[in-house]
Amino acid sequence: MNAYVFPGQGAQFSGMGLDLYENSEIAKELFHKANDILGFEITKIMFEGTEEELKQTNVTQPAIFLHSVILSKVLEDSFKPDMVAGHSLGEFSALVANNALNFEDALRLVYKRAIAMQKACESKPSTMAAVLGLEDKVVEEGCNAVEGIVVAANYNCPGQLVISGEIDAVNKACEWMKEKGARRALVLPVGGAFHSPLMEPAKEELAAAIEATTFNIPKCPVYQNVTTKAVTDPNEIKKNLIAQLTAPVKWTQSVQNMIKDGATSFIEVGPGKVLSGLVKKVDRSMETISASI
Repeated sequence: MNAYVFPGQGAQFSGMGLDLYENSEIAKELFHKANDILGFEITKIMFEGTEEELKQTNVTQPAIFLHSVILSKVLEDSFKPDMVAGHSLGEFSALVANNALNFEDALRLVYKRAIAMQKACESKPSTMAAVLGLEDKVVEEGCNAVEGIVVAANYNCPGQLVISGEIDAVNKACEWMKEKGARRALVLPVGGAFHSPLMEPAKEELAAAIEATTFNIPKCPVYQNVTTKAVTDPNEIKKNLIAQLTAPVKWTQSVQNMIKDGATSFIEVGPGKVLSGLVKKVDRSMETISASI
């Protein structure tokens, strides 16, 4: 069974999507449509922008979404998912890929999500940190051991977690984890505490937009970050998508469940190869492929 996976924030690079635009009429049409929907030329930033311009959340999120979704459309008949999953933002790409959402609605939601998250970041200084070489339960214990808001935010693969929260609490948790034997506990260059309670204002803003959007019965299950299980009910998909903003991304557990349910190969659709690497760290025997035209 083919599991198609879609990357999240951090996979962007200058020039992303240009090959699709130059080699496919379908891609060209969708990129132009995206410029109209967003009200600015995101194509110009994707194809020619600097790393700094691409790093802005209101650009990064729609850019990665567009690269992933347009690539999946360009693959046409060779795109045959039996199951899908996306890492954080990538869940929106996954939902377009399995027909639960249409392209236009999903792009509007992604842009609203990006703006709402940016606002939440600006209202309270916060950060994230990568922790390597500790068991999940030790990282969780460390988050509970310090004062302030800090939580396990991304379960990326065994021995690699990202924590998220208030700057002081994250720094203290990093020190605690180094003392417990973490190979690394490194604050990341991000603008805020994604997938933590500090994203509550963004969650409330996005909830209204998601509730007002039509979701369809997907053509194959989506393994959502919040539950890690196969979901096909549109109402449940909506609920999990809203919860995702303040809940952890349980990527390790999602990949494990996809394998348990019969996945034999993982095809990464979008910029970079981060998810392929994470899948290999969950199960070395898995076949991983980067989709390309």
